[in-house]
Amino acid sequence: MQQEDDLRGLAKVMEFMRAISIIFIVVHIYWFCYQAIVDMGINIGVVDKILLNFQNTAGLFSNLLVTKVFAIIFLALSCLGTKGVKNQKMTWQKIYATFLGGLVLFFMNWWMLDLPFSPIVNMVIYTVTMTVGYILFLMSGVWISRMFKHNLMEDVFNVANESFMQETRLMENEYSVNLPTKFVYQGKEWDGWINVVNPFRATIVLGTPGSGKSYAVVNNYIKQTIAKGFATYIYDYKFDDLSVIAYNELLKNIDKYKVKPSFYVINFDDPRRSHRCNPINPKFMVDISDAYESAYTIMLNLNKTWIQKQGDFFVESPIILLAAIIWYL
Repeated sequence: MQQEDDLRGLAKVMEFMRAISIIFIVVHIYWFCYQAIVDMGINIGVVDKILLNFQNTAGLFSNLLVTKVFAIIFLALSCLGTKGVKNQKMTWQKIYATFLGGLVLFFMNWWMLDLPFSPIVNMVIYTVTMTVGYILFLMSGVWISRMFKHNLMEDVFNVANESFMQETRLMENEYSVNLPTKFVYQGKEWDGWINVVNPFRATIVLGTPGSGKSYAVVNNYIKQTIAKGFATYIYDYKFDDLSVIAYNELLKNIDKYKVKPSFYVINFDDPRRSHRCNPINPKFMVDISDAYESAYTIMLNLNKTWIQKQGDFFVESPIILLAAIIWYL
């Protein structure tokens, strides 16, 4: 929070200095284009007195360049504290061209005040060229500040600028799953943690194939839940990758369980490596809904087209009949 407050304070200071720079530009135009301003019917007596006092005491308007130089100094100071997004297309050649354009339009336009036109037209031409030159100076100053602060070739993908402080505390409880992480912030590598303090609220892991979901998350979930004495039900899509991890972790943490657990594998692809299980064993049937679910699963797997016809009489009737047979026999 303190760092954010400091950055806000710095931004306000930079904005204030830029405002002073613009005030110098406005005062410069008011003084040196005074005849045109009077012709336009604008006459601010208080401002005239203030500017005359500055001239009498400091000689601020003795030369065209004085106020311009002050304006550029404050503009340069404001650019030093400016932070911006890095751009790979930004080059020193582009910065030099912009700076030279601003130099010509801002400092070398004094002769436009003596053009053979009316004072108002001369003022407009002078003001436009001076404004364009000021904008070019501002652009080049901001770009130079960025180039000095960031070496673009050291961070081509802008990783450092997009990094942020992450959780570094280990928050552990009897149910938590804690995933170790590493991240880079401000050029330093940090050790962090993703703390899932309440895994009962469910966790979803999304990622493309090969992105490291199992390595970074699933394996840690298996190891830590077994180490804390949980029973686990694992769908091992790439059998036997996760099964081996679970089995070895169970052997290492068998003493963590109050009731000694057993390890079973159901493998439909290779029954030789599978335990046997009777899903309609009477021990598993608590009420008739269990029989219905078993019948439902059996019949829909025998008749794949029934999946699209759920609710039809000729689909539901045999399922109910089989459920009754399972339950009562």
